[in-house]
Amino acid sequence: MNVNGQRSRYGAAGGLTVLLSLALITLGCSGIPASGVSDPTTRVSGSSLAATTTPAAAVRLTGSARTALNRLPVKGRAAKTGYARERFGQTWADVDRNGCDTRNDILRRDLRSVTLKPGTRGCVVAAGTLADPYTGRTIRFVRGPESARVQIDHVVALSNSWQTGSVGWEPGKRTAFANDPLNLLAVDGPSNERKRDGDAATWLPPSRAFRCAYVARQIGVKTKYHLWVTPAEQAAMSRVLATCPRQPLFTGGGPTTTTVGVPKPTPAPTTPQPGSDPRFATCTAARAAGYGPYVRGVDPEYAWYRDADGDGTVCE
Repeated sequence: MNVNGQRSRYGAAGGLTVLLSLALITLGCSGIPASGVSDPTTRVSGSSLAATTTPAAAVRLTGSARTALNRLPVKGRAAKTGYARERFGQTWADVDRNGCDTRNDILRRDLRSVTLKPGTRGCVVAAGTLADPYTGRTIRFVRGPESARVQIDHVVALSNSWQTGSVGWEPGKRTAFANDPLNLLAVDGPSNERKRDGDAATWLPPSRAFRCAYVARQIGVKTKYHLWVTPAEQAAMSRVLATCPRQPLFTGGGPTTTTVGVPKPTPAPTTPQPGSDPRFATCTAARAAGYGPYVRGVDPEYAWYRDADGDGTVCE
């Protein structure tokens, strides 16, 4: 969408019009004030919004995505053992300390014709319009029961990062990663749900016009955070970039560590019962300390943890 709120016509993937459109999306240009919205909201433009909340950290287009891809380490996918969403801190933490959660920061950046909920100090998005990059469709967002029509996607999924390097990070870096504007896009909800935690080898946006920018953003995130790519992922990214050899790399975004919303340290285990292992708050903590698995009817520790799949074994 251009600065007048008009939809751009996509040319070849990676073409100039795509780059200009992406630049406007990432930099948070102003939209046209909303009209025809019945709920009592505050209508804002980009300039008035800036007076109340700091915009999401700027994302830039620089260099060459193909060159950056060739510099990424290539390894096999590591095990998902120990992954949990809470390892990446408080969901949508206010890591930039602007008084607003990350989800609403990204909605304000990526939506146009935005209206804000009164009494939230310019934070909460009540309504807006998304030019969805994944499908090419225009989606109307209204806060409420249908909010999931627009979701915030981690372009490099959190679990993908866990399996390509973030397992060894300190908590502040994982929290920063989960809230970095470079790695976040407001997108069509159903498309985001179909993507799940897929990488470029297993999922690409339905809109072919956006695929070059999509993988260039993934490469930018993996470059910034020193993550690796799998052989299949690298091959898929190379195929996409072959259609747009001059595609720039996405850079910028937020800092790579934070103290805001960082998960609390795992509580120390309770005093062990005679003949048993220490008791932990979760199986994740038990496994991280080298304990488990526990079998029903064999190990007394089995009763301490939830057997989610009902197979008679916990902390496996």
